[in-house]
Amino acid sequence: MTMRSIIWKELRERPTAMIASLLAIVLSVTALVAIRNVTIFSEKEVAGKLDKLGANVLILPQGVTLQDYYAADMHKETIPEEHVAELALAGLTGVEAITPKLCVPTELNGQNVILTGILPQSEIQKMNAWSGGGLLFKKHEGCKAKINVADENQDAPEALAERRALQHLNQSEVILGSDFADSHNLKAGDSLELLGDQFSVLTVLPSTGTVDDSRVFAHLHAVQRLSKSGQVVNIIEVMGCCEDVANGLVGDLQSLLPGTKVVTIANVVETQVSINRMMTNLSYLFLAILIAVGGASMASASFANVIERRREIGTLMALGATPRFVTRLFLAKAVLLGLAGGLTGYIVGSLLAVFLGPAFADVSVLPIPSLALVAAGTAVLVTLLASYFPARQAAKLDPCICFKEV
Repeated sequence: MTMRSIIWKELRERPTAMIASLLAIVLSVTALVAIRNVTIFSEKEVAGKLDKLGANVLILPQGVTLQDYYAADMHKETIPEEHVAELALAGLTGVEAITPKLCVPTELNGQNVILTGILPQSEIQKMNAWSGGGLLFKKHEGCKAKINVADENQDAPEALAERRALQHLNQSEVILGSDFADSHNLKAGDSLELLGDQFSVLTVLPSTGTVDDSRVFAHLHAVQRLSKSGQVVNIIEVMGCCEDVANGLVGDLQSLLPGTKVVTIANVVETQVSINRMMTNLSYLFLAILIAVGGASMASASFANVIERRREIGTLMALGATPRFVTRLFLAKAVLLGLAGGLTGYIVGSLLAVFLGPAFADVSVLPIPSLALVAAGTAVLVTLLASYFPARQAAKLDPCICFKEV
């Protein structure tokens, strides 16, 4: 008989022990995979919503009362523009982009309009480079990254509509909100006069459903010069990593700029971030359960199998089977059970996550193929470790003693 036929014969003749061992592995892997699936997609959902929202931290003058998040810059109080340089040079962990703004009311063709000065990210990058710290603006790679801005795909002026941060803008150019452009019949390449100066239209932003649709955006320094306001801003918008915003970034900003008010919408996502962290810890808990319960069940079944099959093992060794062959026989059966339990647990766990994710976490979940390797590999490792000592015990049996036993 070959090793394969012996293993299949063993599994067929003792299905109860096999099912008990398999069930412990499947249940643990199912819980592990389901929780990890939901957690991963929940984290992506939170990050995606914050990315679409854009700035999630506002730095305002001390006396300003926030009434509307998207109209938080509609006030007459100002703070020094030098705060922007302080932020850029501080290199706070989790800060992805900084956008200072100065809003100046003016008129065009007899209609009121808010001219909003913004400072392009490329100029903030120069501040950072001048510090000699060597920090570079780059695509956000995780919550432990330093100051970041949009990548090259977000370099287009239209990205301002989503990220509320812009990479490049000349002092002679303006960007129009969609409603303003429609009401004045303006498009990219046209010219208009604001505050006595001529500007060319760089682009028209897509509709955002906010007050930005009725605004005109120009270079901050051009707006400061034309309005004679000096080197001041109404607000500094900060795009921060959601986890770092929830874990102390706001406190760091308040310590850095004590004369300002730091407002955040982190409370909106802080609960979800905490839930994601809890679910991650739960997945580690179920991994420990998989190792403890699955391993104990597999070890118990293997020891019982060695005791019950002493005569068969003695017969195999009397017919020429080596201790190494006997060890491999038990370990091969353990690998087979581990693979079956890991893959079955992955399938059941993925299906549970797909159906229960929208109901319990309000996120759409899809199977993650890489978790199949994790589930199968972990299950196989646990079953191998649990079966090693029983296999070694079986390999040390003396055929003569086995035959003498009644």
